[in-house]
Amino acid sequence: MNYTIAIAEDNRSYLNSFLHKIAECKHLKLQFTAANGRLCLEQLKGLPYHLMPQVIFMDLEMPELDGVETIGVAKSLYPDIHFIVLTVLDDDEKVFEAIRAGASGYLLKHEPSAVLADAVANVMEHQGAPMSPGIARKALGLLSRSTAPVTDKQEINERIPKAITEREEEILKHIVSGWDAKRIATVLDISVNTVRNHIANIYQKLQVQSKAQIMQMAHKNKWF
Repeated sequence: MNYTIAIAEDNRSYLNSFLHKIAECKHLKLQFTAANGRLCLEQLKGLPYHLMPQVIFMDLEMPELDGVETIGVAKSLYPDIHFIVLTVLDDDEKVFEAIRAGASGYLLKHEPSAVLADAVANVMEHQGAPMSPGIARKALGLLSRSTAPVTDKQEINERIPKAITEREEEILKHIVSGWDAKRIATVLDISVNTVRNHIANIYQKLQVQSKAQIMQMAHKNKWF
């Protein structure tokens, strides 16, 4: 079966290696490449549904918007897309963050083309969670150590994309409550123009175009 994929990777050497491997997989069609998370979201925003990649391979360490933040935003907007992380490090914290953000798999960048192809088939056909062996051991270790309860506030902070600043999060909460810019400005003792600038930044970071979309995203992910 043929599948459509994309990749977000800022390192040219790793990107070229990935493209070479994908060229060996005749049933995988590359839809686009992106040099960082922001550009990945922009490309998704301009695609009609039938041209959306089914699987996106995602680097973690990227400028402007990293992989974890990108996955978190994109999964809210495009829940049908699967994300497979590609990394050079099997870092405990990154494994945890990527899985929580919605990653379907987690592979090391040195994996051969056959492993990449199998990973795509795994998530598409079996709803699997492909992982490189070393990362799978890390994930099991994380599960065995994750016994402490998580508070509601911790849950909220981990779900809201890290790109959103503390002030923007405060304004975001008021937007979700249905407040307009003038009311927010009065309560926070800042100008209406400042509030509108913050709202514009929130729109850009969340890749939305209306308050209704923000409210839908916030309620779906139980941010507040």
